[in-house]
Amino acid sequence: MYFTDRGIEELAARRGEEEISFAWLADRLVEFVDLHPDFEVPVERLATWLARLDDDDDDL
Repeated sequence: MYFTDRGIEELAARRGEEEISFAWLADRLVEFVDLHPDFEVPVERLATWLARLDDDDDDL
């Protein structure tokens, strides 16, 4: 188990029943990076990965 699994499990347990938009998620990611600029690269990679999930490219 990765350390991040605990945070992901907490997110699912506490907010798993909620429905959100990607616009809302994007706003929260921007807010997070504004507060924690050291995480800009990982957040950018996550956002790009989410944006391209349906792409046929295997280069992800």
